[in-house]
Amino acid sequence: QVRLVESGGGLVQPGGSLRLSCTAPEFSFRSYAMSWVRQAPGKGLEWVADINSNGGMTWYSDSVKGRFTISRDNARNTLYLQMNSLKPEDTAVYYCAEPYAKYGLGQEAVKKGRDYASRGQGTQVTVSS
Repeated sequence: QVRLVESGGGLVQPGGSLRLSCTAPEFSFRSYAMSWVRQAPGKGLEWVADINSNGGMTWYSDSVKGRFTISRDNARNTLYLQMNSLKPEDTAVYYCAEPYAKYGLGQEAVKKGRDYASRGQGTQVTVSS
């Protein structure tokens, strides 16, 4: 398993913004597609967004489309999630993850029951006034 480290979470008011980051201290993920997933209290893991290896293609869940942006800087070995117009229902622990390649990317891959080869320890995002 690859060690992934997320950062950037915190408490933010509704309508606010946060930017999450994910690095891999001992692994170069430039050749791999990456994902952000989240888990709200008492709920299962929810897919948020995917990005292909060179950052040229992205996919989003309907719940975050238009508000969140996934990006990557392969030179810095860093994955990002820019979250704008945050809502209380975005409150969750956010994880970066390496999806298994055999499933593909995007909503269709998630519908196939896609799993993840590696996942970080997560960073808490709380949206509350």
